[in-house]
Amino acid sequence: MAGNTFGQVFRVTTWGESHGKAIGVVIDGCPPGLSLSESDIQQDLDRRRPQDAPVSTPRREPDKVEVLSGTFEGMTTGTPISLIIYNKDVDSRAYETMKDAFRPGHGDFTYQKKYGIRDYRGGGRASGRETAARVAAGAIARKLLDQEGITVRAYTLELAGVRVEQVDLDVIDKNPFLAPDLDAVSQIEERIEEIKEAGDSAGGIVEVVVRGCPAGLGEPVFDKLDAELAKGVMSIGAVKGVEIGVGLAAARMLGSECNDEITPEGFVTNRSGGILAGISNGDEIVVRAAVKPISSIEKEQRTVDINMKPTTISVKGRHDVSAVPRIVPVCEAMVRLVIVDHLLRQRTIPFQGA
Repeated sequence: MAGNTFGQVFRVTTWGESHGKAIGVVIDGCPPGLSLSESDIQQDLDRRRPQDAPVSTPRREPDKVEVLSGTFEGMTTGTPISLIIYNKDVDSRAYETMKDAFRPGHGDFTYQKKYGIRDYRGGGRASGRETAARVAAGAIARKLLDQEGITVRAYTLELAGVRVEQVDLDVIDKNPFLAPDLDAVSQIEERIEEIKEAGDSAGGIVEVVVRGCPAGLGEPVFDKLDAELAKGVMSIGAVKGVEIGVGLAAARMLGSECNDEITPEGFVTNRSGGILAGISNGDEIVVRAAVKPISSIEKEQRTVDINMKPTTISVKGRHDVSAVPRIVPVCEAMVRLVIVDHLLRQRTIPFQGA
């Protein structure tokens, strides 16, 4: 297994590199009869594109998706859906001067050790550019979840050390940082400007909330729903940690503080994040992703070249100051893919519970 495919029933395989001719995705297992157009997918891709904000890269890919197969007269046929997104704004010149040096924080060193060869232009397969294919697949998953009344919303919870104080889902798409708190936007922008001026980068936290998910999704023991969510979100290149519900804070709680008491009306609290014993309990599913700072920075750093000789490097080119907020729709996509896959897996079980 080469690790490019995700899911068991709703299977997604991405392909392509940052500075290659195109990137794309093949989705197998999508049920027939789903209304699907390129515009359905494009709206999600447009949210992932760079915004007019100091946090975003100057690279301006149109990210126009084309559906190559799997639909007929606007409906899915049940056969593999193939999507392609051409790279239109590629400029590899900045990478020529540092092609023999390993960039700190990147996959240059590990890809070279694994394969003995690597595409040094923008990170190749390890680039965040690959996530556009995930978002395209996630858009199809969104269409399926819409039919079930299941919604997945992600937003910037923290960026560059500034944490939001309130969550208003209606304002997420009204600011370039995809933050649910407009009062925090000016603080984030000010901090990002400072970091950009210093030639550095910043990390953050993305929170994802799933509403309307029925109880009963998830498989014991190794395919627990929270384990699958953690894997899906953690597979995003810049993510270094995943929390479900109260997450790491559970380690500092007493059982009486951590347990969600149950009444005839439902759960009193939701510290479990909507999942018990790896199976959804019908409450909101809450996932948080810790996103590391962008590795490509202008600040000079120590490294080695391909001959393991010491050198220094200052990464030029067109890079985001932070993967947040562009990673927000990517987190949404991965959560949608997990939920859809387990929804379809659940339908193969004859007995649906009490």
